[in-house]
Amino acid sequence: MSSGEETAPSRRGGIGPDRPPFAVCREDEPVPPALAGAVAAIGNFDGVHMGHRALLSAVRETAAARGRPAAVLTFEPHPRAYFAPDRPMFRLTGARAREILFARLGLDGLIIRRFDAAMAGTGAAEFVERLLKTELGLSGVVIGHDFHFGRGREGTPAVLNRLCEAAGLTSRVLPAVSLGAETEPVSSSAIRAALARGDVGRANALLGYRWFVLGEVQHGDKRGRTLGYPTANIRLADCGLAHGIYAVRARLADGRLCDGVASYGRRPTFDDGAPLLEVNLFAFSGDLYGQDLSVEFVGFIRGEARFESAEALIARMDIDAEEARALIAADGTASMLA
Repeated sequence: MSSGEETAPSRRGGIGPDRPPFAVCREDEPVPPALAGAVAAIGNFDGVHMGHRALLSAVRETAAARGRPAAVLTFEPHPRAYFAPDRPMFRLTGARAREILFARLGLDGLIIRRFDAAMAGTGAAEFVERLLKTELGLSGVVIGHDFHFGRGREGTPAVLNRLCEAAGLTSRVLPAVSLGAETEPVSSSAIRAALARGDVGRANALLGYRWFVLGEVQHGDKRGRTLGYPTANIRLADCGLAHGIYAVRARLADGRLCDGVASYGRRPTFDDGAPLLEVNLFAFSGDLYGQDLSVEFVGFIRGEARFESAEALIARMDIDAEEARALIAADGTASMLA
């Protein structure tokens, strides 16, 4: 199945006269009336890429035909993080970012359930009968072709179809999604691999929008001010992005959008410290400390490098800034921050 044009209404958190607020049901909270009898896409949705978006389109379509809310059911922590807590995992999309994406892509709500020992030990039949039908009150589900569930991954798409039919729930299984004429399915792993080599363009194509991160602006050593490039600094947990310089756009807490240039890495010219995202916003002055900043990546400029002097670094930063402006002006990829 090839990826198609996204047709969902673009909205933020239910804004609009004909849409209720986007509902989020966290962990052990009861399902709110707004999501009663929902049709839900089930999965981890790391990245909410073009394959995931095909699932979301199918959920909206199925829910609309039945007059039901369209929702997503996901789990925290990510099952892989639960089973291998000592192995850092590069999450493409954190919890807050996913909420933004699901709301923008036309879903009515998100249901989050805790992935713990009890969930890991739940059998396939109990997963459908107790969790999906009784606890969550779903009327139907949509899954991908490779979805597995239940203790020891005993539940397959075929098993889900059979169990849902017995429980009186509708079920729908979607085939793999590829990009254009490509045969390789779109996957979160492929996006991680692209970001690990700095190929933002490829990652964004697989996502269908510019990859973005969210974080709180922290105090740094203020070195950027002395270089003429003050930065907003954000620490990213277990980020697998290639160290280097990027063209970016950022959404401030007040909603303003600013173009900029960013460095992600260890600052080899100065301290070789822990990886840090340092964002210089063009034509901006003000205090961002303690504010949440959303930063989307438009393009890769160059890898991280050590310079012999601050003057040499500044000269290269001037070039980086001009290249960032050109990349942003030429890029037509969709934004989830606008």
